[in-house]
Amino acid sequence: MKLVILDRDGVINQDSATFIKNPNEWIPIPGSLEAIALLNQRGYRVAVATNQSGIARGYFDMATLNAIHEKMHKAVAQVGGRIDAVFYCPHAADDRCDCRKPKTGMIEEIGLRFNLELNKVPGVGDALRDLQAFAKAGCQPYLVRTGKGEETNNLSTVPPNTIVVADLAAAVQDIIAGDR
Repeated sequence: MKLVILDRDGVINQDSATFIKNPNEWIPIPGSLEAIALLNQRGYRVAVATNQSGIARGYFDMATLNAIHEKMHKAVAQVGGRIDAVFYCPHAADDRCDCRKPKTGMIEEIGLRFNLELNKVPGVGDALRDLQAFAKAGCQPYLVRTGKGEETNNLSTVPPNTIVVADLAAAVQDIIAGDR
């Protein structure tokens, strides 16, 4: 089985400094939905791993998060794709959980659920914490320049071997090209 793990905000949809608090604020980045569909067409399963501390902060509740994800699933389906699973961390940074990126708990859980070694599984993110979690879990980190990606690319602490691309569509092209 082939798997790709994606961060959500800044990779699939536009990010917001004030959080994505309702379905109306969830706006796909041009080309991202089609990129997910292309992964599916090439035999990849797609999992999303997203920190959602807005729950712990009281900005939105579980029903709202579910509605946001339902909108995302429907939008991907409309272009012929699917997201196989969404994993999220509802905790605040000071909760000291194991699932919040840059820790690897959520990424490792994806590996367990899909019964797959994470070695070299592509992990696509826009923030340093995404890349750190992917690298520590053994994934191949991809940094997109959408969302926080441009600012992240200027940091000296980006994990070694991170592949930097313009957006999710470019990451998918690179992932598929490596399949040949």
